[in-house]
Amino acid sequence: MIRIGITGGIGSGKTYVCQLFQQRGIPIYQCDDEAKRLMTKSPLIRRRITQLLGADAYSSSGLNKPIIARYLFADPSHAERINRIVHPVVRQDFLQWTEQQQDAPIVVQECALLFESGFQDTVDITVEVYAPLHLRLQRAVQRDQATPKQIQARMAQQMDEEEKRQRADFCILNDGTTDLDAQLDRLLKQMEEYPDKS
Repeated sequence: MIRIGITGGIGSGKTYVCQLFQQRGIPIYQCDDEAKRLMTKSPLIRRRITQLLGADAYSSSGLNKPIIARYLFADPSHAERINRIVHPVVRQDFLQWTEQQQDAPIVVQECALLFESGFQDTVDITVEVYAPLHLRLQRAVQRDQATPKQIQARMAQQMDEEEKRQRADFCILNDGTTDLDAQLDRLLKQMEEYPDKS
C-alpha cells in the first residue's frame, strides 16, 4: 500500500483533488472531518479538553463549539494547545484506518496541516495542491462567504505555500486551466514505480 498525503492552503482545491482520487476508487481519509468526529467521540480528547477548558467544553449534544471558538480566537497559542490534544489521536486513528484498507493499493490522507502537524511521517508520498494566491483568495471568499481580510488572516496562520511546495514530493497545479485529471494520471503512473519511503 502507498499512502499519499494531500495538502494545500485555503482555497487551493485540495478537497476537490481528493474527490478526483475518490472517483478513481482510492479511499480518502479527511483529517479535518475525522478530527471533528474524534473531538466528540474520543474519551481521551474529551477528558483532556475538559481539563483544559472546564466542564462547559461539552454539552449533552457534544462539543460546545462556541466555547471552543472563543478559546481559539482569544490567543494564537491556544490552537497549538488544542492541536497537541487532538493530533496524536487523529494520527493513531489514521494508522488504524489504513489497516482496514488492506485491499487498496493506494490510500489518500487529506490534511491541511500535513507538515505543520508532522503528519508527513504517516504517509509515503506528499503532494501539494498549489494555486496562485489571488485565485485561492477568490475561491475561499466565495466558498466561506467571508471577507478577503478574514481569509487573509486565516492564510497567515498557515505555512507559506512556497515552503510547502518545496517540501512536497509532488505538486498538482490547480490554476483553473491546467488539466487536473491529466496531472493525477501522471502522478498515479509514477506511483507504480515510486520506491517505498516507509
